[in-house]
Amino acid sequence: MKIRDLETPALVVMEKTMERNLDRMLSMLEGKHPRLRPHYKTHKSPYIAALQIAKGAKGITCSKLSEAEDLANYGIKDILIANQVVQPSKIAKMAHLAGRCHLTVCVDDADNLKAISDAACLAGTNVNVYVELEMGMNRCGVNDFEFFCELAWLANSLPGVTYGGIQAYAGNLAHEYDRAYREKTTLGNEARLKELIAFLESRGIKSENVSGGSTGTSYLKAEDTVYTELQAGSFMFMDRAYRPMEVGFENALFVAATVISAGKGRFVIDAGIKSISPDQGPPQVLGWDYDDVSLSEEHTSFYGEHNFKVGDTVMVIPGHCCATVNLYDELYYSDGEEITACRPIVSRGKAQ
Repeated sequence: MKIRDLETPALVVMEKTMERNLDRMLSMLEGKHPRLRPHYKTHKSPYIAALQIAKGAKGITCSKLSEAEDLANYGIKDILIANQVVQPSKIAKMAHLAGRCHLTVCVDDADNLKAISDAACLAGTNVNVYVELEMGMNRCGVNDFEFFCELAWLANSLPGVTYGGIQAYAGNLAHEYDRAYREKTTLGNEARLKELIAFLESRGIKSENVSGGSTGTSYLKAEDTVYTELQAGSFMFMDRAYRPMEVGFENALFVAATVISAGKGRFVIDAGIKSISPDQGPPQVLGWDYDDVSLSEEHTSFYGEHNFKVGDTVMVIPGHCCATVNLYDELYYSDGEEITACRPIVSRGKAQ
């Protein structure tokens, strides 16, 4: 089957390009301090996660307990939930899951930490924990070094849990287009982390791991850094939002769409916001620049001079790869124009 034979919209990954991206990231980190712990949210595919592990990734990062369960079911042995898990039912599930893999979860609250300890003791397992440091996103995490130290001490003293290090994800820099600001702020974050590590060590607490980073700062993590784990995810697929950042990876993920209407200075495809996530900006038709674009639920209209005609298949670079993947049940793998496989996006919609 050729790409042009797919019923559209369809999600397509250029498999060789994806693997080149993975090889480039691993090569960039080779011999450096951090190891790759790629983020599952980009592809939500245990097949791709296993490929990442086979090629040299330390483990896999995910956002949700349900994703961690899918990864463990596929045989992934080292899983980080880079988020807080606080509902009692989820904590109980997580404690049992820790009996099947090396499981790490993030914490920023003492009561939550105690609840994880209680559940792990009941399950007869151990949950590794990273205390999260707030890195500028104003989301989860601890700002105060003293409180951070208290949580680390508590994790070291409670049964069923182990303090494994620091979660330090500065996602606010992932798409910072001002390169000078991105690099200056990243260096400032490194200095702050060094202060925290020294503060903890002065109180007898060793932080084995510092985990975080994104595709947008990955080239900086390949230099002198305190990070031991790089959680980059989008580098595998890339998207339009990352294109201006010049981070050295190729677009591998596309939405194959069909031109369903065409006129002078305008054409329309059969894929809208239900097929291409616009949360980080509009999509881009491969090999063509537009003057303007508008998205509705089932259509995207592109404005500008063009040579497209009704029935043409176009390859669309999504604005945001991760959110777009979550709109599809399956991913087509291609070698050039040839479709070579179709695999389920197993964790699509797993938001629990």
